[in-house]
Amino acid sequence: MVILTAILGMMFALTLMLGQSFTPPGDVIAVLLGEEVPGAAFTVGQLRLPRAVMAVLSGLSFGLGGVAFQIMLRNPLASPDIIGISAGASAAAVFAIVVLSLSGPAVAVFAVVAGLGVALLVYGLAFKNGVAGTRLILIGIGVSAMLESIIAYILSLAPMWDLQAAMRWLTGSLNGASLSQAMPVLCSLIVFGGLLLGQSRDLETLRLGDDAASALGVNVRRTRLLVIITAVGLIAVATAVTGPIAFVAFLSGPIAARVFGQNGPLLWPAALTGACLVLLGDYAGQFWLPARYPVGVVTGALGAPYLIYLIIRANRSGGTL
Repeated sequence: MVILTAILGMMFALTLMLGQSFTPPGDVIAVLLGEEVPGAAFTVGQLRLPRAVMAVLSGLSFGLGGVAFQIMLRNPLASPDIIGISAGASAAAVFAIVVLSLSGPAVAVFAVVAGLGVALLVYGLAFKNGVAGTRLILIGIGVSAMLESIIAYILSLAPMWDLQAAMRWLTGSLNGASLSQAMPVLCSLIVFGGLLLGQSRDLETLRLGDDAASALGVNVRRTRLLVIITAVGLIAVATAVTGPIAFVAFLSGPIAARVFGQNGPLLWPAALTGACLVLLGDYAGQFWLPARYPVGVVTGALGAPYLIYLIIRANRSGGTL
């Protein structure tokens, strides 16, 4: 954990110093302390710092919320990207932008409410003498497909200006990030993240199965519902601000499990991994590729092959995902 935190801190510092031009560490520190440094005050204070802060906060939210679902349902496919939560927030945001001509905080509110609504809908449809992970995932994939078709239909009717705004949001991007936009994400991390971490012991016990967890004193239904609400809150608020940054919630848990082992607590490791993924993906999209790409394009290119790998591995082993 100390090493991973140090890596994240180092990456954060490097993104403030390195870009199209190099800013010395002394100037970066001076800007962070509020001093007016010619050139660096704008480059670091207005461009790089808000983007880096938003990358870290959104990555923490996606990583923490995604791994909570994967642990609770004991399935690496149980990610908000897969089971329709991100699609629900996206459909609501596109509807708000294109049909209602809204922008800013109003779009964020629509996305958060829709994300929570879709999560409760999928949970309710999957509930039958408890919630089986496979059943919830299959229902979530179906709901996600329906929502994606709604998004495509709305975009087909959108005028050019609204279409550009909607597509920019759907891609998942940190362009135009500001410190004021980071405040809702920080508040959701404090509230929802704190509640979720408070359930970490019961959540880890659910790995043993519902019957074993219940025998060990865990209120399975209450724990599941609380985990769903808090995890969806984290995902929905981050999605409302940055758009659906693809596959960060999906990748963070498995990567953390590879590094830390399957049996240890994964909430904080996955959160830090998510922050590293978004920070690195955004920097790579800006400076390491032939053209500038939003962070969602980079993380999507990483996540799609891993999803195929999971399916192939399960097929060869004769098991289920």
